[in-house]
Amino acid sequence: MAKPPRYVLDDQIGYVLRRASQRHLAIFSDALPEVTTTQFAVLARLAEKGPLSQNHLGRETAMDAATIKGVVDRLVRQGLLETTPDPEDRRRLIVGLSPAGQALHERRIATALAISAKTLEPLSATEQAQLIALLARLA
Repeated sequence: MAKPPRYVLDDQIGYVLRRASQRHLAIFSDALPEVTTTQFAVLARLAEKGPLSQNHLGRETAMDAATIKGVVDRLVRQGLLETTPDPEDRRRLIVGLSPAGQALHERRIATALAISAKTLEPLSATEQAQLIALLARLA
C-alpha cells in the first residue's frame, strides 16, 4: 500500500503567505498606526481614481460588500471619507476622500512606501520584482 503524500506545513503556499502577511501587518501597524492596511488601501485607491460607488470601491480594493461597508463606515466616522447618494441611483453611495483623508494619504505616502520596502528588505531588488510579478499572477 502506497504511503500518503507528506504534508509539510512550512512548504504550503497559504501558510507562507500568511506568515509574510503577518510580518507586513506588524511593520505597517508600527509605522502607520492611524489606519489599518485595508483602510489605507481604500484611501490610496480613492486618491488614485477619485470618488467611486461603494460597490466599485470594494472591487477596486479586493473586498467583499460586507468588508468594504465596514471599512467605509469606520473611515467616515474618523472623518477621512465622505459619502453622498449617487445622483443616478439613490440606493448607491458615492465614496470620496474628505479633506482630512486626502491630507492623511498625502502625508503618509512616503511612510507607506517605506513599509513596502521594509517588508521586502530581505530580498534583492531582482527578487523583489520577481515576487511582486509572481504574486500578481496568482491574484
